[in-house]
Amino acid sequence: MTAPNGHGSAVRITALAGNPRPRSRTLGLARTLAAELAGALPGATVGEVDLAGLGPRVLDPADPAAGAAEAEVLGSDVLVVASPTYKASYSGLLKAFLDRFATGGLAGASAVPVLLGGAPDHRLAVDLHFAPLLLELGAQVPVRGLFVLESETQDFGRFAAGWAHAHAAALLPARASPRPPRLIARTTSPTQPPVSTERTLP
Repeated sequence: MTAPNGHGSAVRITALAGNPRPRSRTLGLARTLAAELAGALPGATVGEVDLAGLGPRVLDPADPAAGAAEAEVLGSDVLVVASPTYKASYSGLLKAFLDRFATGGLAGASAVPVLLGGAPDHRLAVDLHFAPLLLELGAQVPVRGLFVLESETQDFGRFAAGWAHAHAAALLPARASPRPPRLIARTTSPTQPPVSTERTLP
C-alpha cells in the first residue's frame, strides 16, 4: 500500500543539506533519515538537494541548477533539512537558498530540522533558530527536530530507523489545496514562536 499525500499520490521526501562542503556528514545524516522515512512510508520516493554543489549560485534567481533545486523542494511533501551548526545557528548557505522562497512558500509540506554540532551546548539552536525559520516559510514542523553530535554520526543509522518508524505517520502532509504561486522573495525575521525541537541521541 502506498502512503498518499493530500492529493492521493505517493509522498515525496527530499533530503536538503546546507553544508558548503561536498560529501559532508550533514548530507549523510539527511540521506539516512530520508531513506528511513521512505522505508516507513511504503511507496514514498526520495529526492536530494546538496547545496555544496551550488555554492554562490543560490543567490542567482536565474541559475538553472539552483532553480532545479528549488523546484525539487517545492515538489516535496516531507523535507529533511540538515545543516552544520555555525555560530549556534544554521549555515549561511542554507539561509541564502531558503531566501529564494516566499514567506509561506513551503505551505503544505512537513519539515524535520536536523543540526550537526560538535558540542552539546549548541543543541538549543534547533529550537531557537532552525524550526522558526521553517515555520516562517510555511512548513509544518509536527515532530521534534534533531540535534546530532559529531561523535554520534556513526550510530545515526540505527537511531534514524527507530525514529522514522515512530514519527513517519505524523509527517504525512494533508494538502487540501495547491500551494501559493511560486515567488522569489526574501524572508523576514521569524515571527512565530519556536516549537520545542531539541532532541539528542540516546
